[in-house]
Amino acid sequence: MLVDKKYISVKFSQNKLEKRHKELAVLYDIGSDLTSSLGLTEILDRAIIKIREHFMKDAVRIYLMDETQQYLELVAYKGISKEQLEGLRKIRINEGFSGKAARTKSFIAQRVSDLENGTRAALLQSKGFKVIICVPLIVKDKVVGVMNLASKRMISLTQQKIDLLVAIGNQIAIAVNVARLYEDIQIKAEEVRQKKDDLEFFAYTISHDLKNPAIGIAGFAKLLAKRYGHRLDETGKRYCHQIKRAAEQIEVFTKDINEYIKSQKISFNIEKTDVKRIIRHIRHEVSPVLKARNITWKEPDTIPEIVADQLAMTRVFRNLVDNALKHGGKSLTKIVLDYDQDKHFHIFSFCNDGVAVGRKDAEVVFQMFQRLPASEQTEGTGLGLTIVKEIVSAHGGKVWVESAPSNGTIFYVSIPKDLENIGTAQNRRLDGSCKGCAESPKRFAA
Repeated sequence: MLVDKKYISVKFSQNKLEKRHKELAVLYDIGSDLTSSLGLTEILDRAIIKIREHFMKDAVRIYLMDETQQYLELVAYKGISKEQLEGLRKIRINEGFSGKAARTKSFIAQRVSDLENGTRAALLQSKGFKVIICVPLIVKDKVVGVMNLASKRMISLTQQKIDLLVAIGNQIAIAVNVARLYEDIQIKAEEVRQKKDDLEFFAYTISHDLKNPAIGIAGFAKLLAKRYGHRLDETGKRYCHQIKRAAEQIEVFTKDINEYIKSQKISFNIEKTDVKRIIRHIRHEVSPVLKARNITWKEPDTIPEIVADQLAMTRVFRNLVDNALKHGGKSLTKIVLDYDQDKHFHIFSFCNDGVAVGRKDAEVVFQMFQRLPASEQTEGTGLGLTIVKEIVSAHGGKVWVESAPSNGTIFYVSIPKDLENIGTAQNRRLDGSCKGCAESPKRFAA
């Protein structure tokens, strides 16, 4: 069949599978059902229902090994009342056929009347059971529990049925492991969230408590210089200036911490946003600096409206422009803003011809309190670009940095075109080009 065919195409059908291979169809049905939930209780309940459905057994119990590996504890059951569970809720690993199945990692089927333990035999006979089947739940050669099937009538077992039950036991063991891992992840995620909340509260408290003293110190230093400056020598005046600058730096630091916390906590107001207006406002804010340093500003004539949070986008654009002004260095002569798009994203670029960011520093610049060696002599806290990343990520977009083709740095910001459901937009790297500076070296140098 395979020799003279380039490929074989067979459309899957569970009904046809059941006709061809009943045991495999049962395994497929139970395996599929086990993957429909990550909750341990629901997984075990589903497993028992399916097993009773396919094997027509009177009662099914599932035991899981406790942490000490000395006991099997009943976690799910069907076909037996709560009153009948007396004496069956907890089994020692060294007693009974369930314990033996776990201890020896063996499939065990036995008539109740043949049990060596007369007390347990009487207990099971009082419940009407004649045959007990124990299937160890094994994953990676480790027993996680035992599945116990009970029948009130004599049954016949073939090797195919035994193999099938063992395979099902393995499927249940895998599902149990996955459910436990999921629970552990949920617990750890909650612990991380709690620690994050505690850290944010601590950071907010510290920044709030530092702000007023910093303002006070700056004010007193300024007042001292103004009223008593004529009595101070050059060293004293320099000290006053340094005190004032240090206090102002603390104030900036506390402000940036608060902005960072807000970037993570804020509920965005997603609406049509006029980006051209945002850029015009920022250009007006920085125009005195541009004029004083003889820096050329370029921006597109037209930019379409986007759907985003207007205040958040203003903070992103302002931080990127401020970053260029602070860290572009003395060689900075141009700042070029541009716009591009693809099928899914709006792409904004912020290009400058100042100090270039190396490839190895492309990720570092977005980390908290990280500043490059070239920026050590400039004021800042290392939070500006971190805030940019937090805001853009919360919008479902991405921010990245590259070296400009000739000299300098280009920051890119991608914002999804469809933000009706925040967080569902694709978050993937986009490689755009800064038409204002990267598209043509001659145009950029002009």
